[in-house]
Amino acid sequence: MRNILLYLMLTMAVINTATAQVWQVSTQDNLQQILDNTEDGDTVILAEGNYFGNFIINSGITLRGSNETIIDAMGKGNGIHLFSSNITIEDLTIINWGDDLTEQNSGIYSDKKAENILIQNNQLQGSGFGIWLQKAEHIKVLNNTIAGDTRLRSADRGNGIQLSMVKHVLVRGNNVSNTRDGLYIISSQENTLQDNTMHDLRYGIHYMYSHSNKVLNNLAYNTRAGYALMSSKHLIVSGNTSKNSEDYGFLMNFITSSTITDNVIENVWTKPENKVLGRDGKGLFVYNSAYNTISNNLINTSEIGIHLTAGSENTKVFGNSFINNPTQVKYVSNKKQEWSLDGKGNFWSNYLGWDMDNDNVGDVIFEPNDGIDKLVWQYPEMKMLMDSPAIVILRWVQRQFPILKPPGVKDSFPLMQSPHQVNTTSVAAIAELPDAQQ
Repeated sequence: MRNILLYLMLTMAVINTATAQVWQVSTQDNLQQILDNTEDGDTVILAEGNYFGNFIINSGITLRGSNETIIDAMGKGNGIHLFSSNITIEDLTIINWGDDLTEQNSGIYSDKKAENILIQNNQLQGSGFGIWLQKAEHIKVLNNTIAGDTRLRSADRGNGIQLSMVKHVLVRGNNVSNTRDGLYIISSQENTLQDNTMHDLRYGIHYMYSHSNKVLNNLAYNTRAGYALMSSKHLIVSGNTSKNSEDYGFLMNFITSSTITDNVIENVWTKPENKVLGRDGKGLFVYNSAYNTISNNLINTSEIGIHLTAGSENTKVFGNSFINNPTQVKYVSNKKQEWSLDGKGNFWSNYLGWDMDNDNVGDVIFEPNDGIDKLVWQYPEMKMLMDSPAIVILRWVQRQFPILKPPGVKDSFPLMQSPHQVNTTSVAAIAELPDAQQ
C-alpha cells in the first residue's frame, strides 16, 4: 500500500485540505486505482483525454472532468457504477457503454440504497440506459445531455433516465433524444421532472406505478406519445408541451386523483404510411382514469382532440381549448358527463352558438357528439355514408326528439373565446412534420 501511495504522489499533484484531498488525474494514471484509494469528501479532477474502462466508485466523492474528458466503457458494462452516497458526477463525457438491457447496462448506474447523489452537466451517448438510479433518495439530475444509438431499433435501446424505487429526486434541465423513452419512472414517489426537453423517442415521459409526483414545464416532440402516464395517482402535470406526436399527446391509463392543467398539445397525427383502422392521433387519451381534473389545456390540430373510454368518469373538464381537431371528442360510455365547472366550460373551434349578453359564454349548450358518431366509432365502415340523405335525416330526428339521443358529453357553458394564444397548423401541413421514432 505504501508503494502504491508513493507512486501516486509522484505522478500526480495531491492537494491536502483539512478534511479531504483533491486528486489531479491524467490519462497516464490508473483511474480505477485512484478511485479505490479515495475517501469520503475527496475530489477527483480528470484532465482532458480518454479514460478507458468500467469505473467503480465506492466512496462519497466528487468526480469532475473538463470539456474534453471522455469516459469510454469500450462497449460493455456500465460507464460509471456508484456504490456509495454523497457522490457528485459532473462535466464528463461518457460514451460506448454496453447494450445489454437485461443487465441494465448504463452510462451512470446506481442500484444500491444511497442518498445525496448529484449528476450534472454531463454528455452521455450510448446504446443502453443513459442514467439508471434505483433505491436511492435525495438525488439531483441536472442539465445533462443524453443521446441513444440510432443504429438500433427504438425497442432495443435503453431509456434516457430511468428512476426505479426512488424518492425525492429532481430531474431538471436535461436534453434526451434517440433513446427508447426519455424519462422512465417506475414505483417512485415524491419526485419532480422539470424543464426537460425530450425528442425523437417512443415516449417523452413514461410513468408506471408512481404517486405524488410533479411533471412541470417539460417539452416533448417527435414522439409516439409525448407523455405516457400509467397506473399512478396524485400527479401534478402542468405547463408541459407535446408537439408532433404520432399517437398521443398525453396518454392517461389508470390515472386517478391527478391534475392535468395548463399544458399545450399540438399536431398529433398518424402518418399516412402507418395508418390502420382505429389508429388515429389523439391529443388526450383517457383510459380507465377517474377523479382527475383536466383544465386550461390547449389541444390543437389532433385527429381526435380528446378520447375517453373504459370507465373514465368523474373527471372535471373545463377551461380547455379544443381547436382545429376534426373530431373534438370521442366519448365511449353510457353515462352523461358535464364538462364545465362553476359556469366555465371549454372553447370549441367548431361551436356555432351565440352570445347575446356578451359574457363570453355561449347561450347554446355544446354537445360534441351524437348517436351517429357512436355508430361510426362502433362501425367505422359507416364513414362512407356520412353525407348520405339517410344520415342527415337521422341527425335531424335526433335533434327533434332528444329522448332518442344517447348519453354523452355536454358543455353547458361553452366559451366564446379561447384563453390560449394559438399558432394554428393546417391539416395539410401535417404530412410535412418530422418523422417520429418508431
